[in-house]
Amino acid sequence: MTATLAPPVRIGKAAVGALGALALSIGALESVVTPTLPLLQRELGMSPAEGALLSIMLLITGALVTPVAGKLGDRHGGKRVLIRLMAVVSTGGLVSSLAPNLPVLLVGQVLQGAMVGALPLMFIMVREHLPAGDSKVGIGVVSGLFVGGGMAGTLAAGPVAEGLSRHWMFALPTMAIIATTALVGWLMPRDRPSPPDAAGIDWPGLVLLSGTVVALMLTLTLAPDIGSQPLVVGGLVVVTVALAAGWVAVERRAASPMVDLRMLARPAMWQSSVLTFVICVGTAVTVYLVPQLFAVSGDGYGFNAGATAIGFFLLPGAIAASVAGPISGIAVRRFGSRAVVAAGVVAMAATLFSLAAVHSEVWHLVIGKMFIALTNGLCVTAMLTTTATSVEQSDTGIATSLVLVTRVIGYGVGVQIGGVVLTAGTPAGSEVPAESAFATGFLIAGVIATLSLFVVRTMSKGVKE
Repeated sequence: MTATLAPPVRIGKAAVGALGALALSIGALESVVTPTLPLLQRELGMSPAEGALLSIMLLITGALVTPVAGKLGDRHGGKRVLIRLMAVVSTGGLVSSLAPNLPVLLVGQVLQGAMVGALPLMFIMVREHLPAGDSKVGIGVVSGLFVGGGMAGTLAAGPVAEGLSRHWMFALPTMAIIATTALVGWLMPRDRPSPPDAAGIDWPGLVLLSGTVVALMLTLTLAPDIGSQPLVVGGLVVVTVALAAGWVAVERRAASPMVDLRMLARPAMWQSSVLTFVICVGTAVTVYLVPQLFAVSGDGYGFNAGATAIGFFLLPGAIAASVAGPISGIAVRRFGSRAVVAAGVVAMAATLFSLAAVHSEVWHLVIGKMFIALTNGLCVTAMLTTTATSVEQSDTGIATSLVLVTRVIGYGVGVQIGGVVLTAGTPAGSEVPAESAFATGFLIAGVIATLSLFVVRTMSKGVKE
């Protein structure tokens, strides 16, 4: 006879509050680099391309860890995996807080990237230990506090880095993560035993994808030096292609692939993946360029803003990103996904072209960044909705993981493009990029966003209610 599992232990508001506090702390730690990146570049002597690499390491690791964390959470329980994941994140935060140079800081960011896998684990715990109706509220609380933590980190990172040091902006949220993880461990009940997953985790696929992404980012980082180091850059290109080919071969044969490439044959899947990649490339170029332009003090341009001011300037964009999801959900139900994505892409491209032409005042960049964050959120949410509703329920996790991977890779490529443009646009003997480099970057981002309209035309209109 098959043993019947005991019903899950129900939790109260204190346990949900503990998960929310942990999500708040994670969001704060995740967001401290963006507003302080110019400061970090000055203190650590980084080039713009190296700064771009630093700003994306966390997200790259997160994209690779998230599907694995979700599978392990389903198999072994959300609490057990979450606590171990937070041990890795806390180690990364402490390494980042003590880092004396860029290589050590990069190691810390790689370890911190495991935090991105925490939210799915929290959702597993909430769904298991709360009734269906209450679980939706619990997931909303956790998600909302994670976004709130990102806003808090964006605002607080600058004052902490300038008032204390860059070390404390990593140390303080890391201490909060350690404390709230202990609280979650105390208040959340034990995980129920669950049957093992016979297929296991696709470790070869994970390793090959990790190598492919890292090699791609290094190639883009060194691209401005191709004239002086052609063999190094060429070798990285060959390595990247070889790793990508190996990953595709492994995924096609894996019993339980990290990313099911066969799903890309479905129109909704390849459309969502390509659009997500292209839109996030265009968005990420701006995400990188705007704080750099706030900080620069060039010949007749720039604003010489410190990390604290940059945090305040970026706050409207963070707020816009947080409301984009609900707005997109309502709009998709009413107008269909294709209409929402098309409107978002047109508005994004128009904003990017406007920034290329006009960026002489702070409010130009604040409003531009806000519109780009809003339109990016509208588009990505609409595409995730399309993806989730176009596959069987049992394939939802695989399909959304594929979109997540393409989203983060697109973001990483876009940030690196921004870094390469500024590095190439910096005159010899100067540390300040020419103003034309920023205009070129915004123009490139606008062209990239516009190209996505060719894919939007192939989309079905989507379900309207």
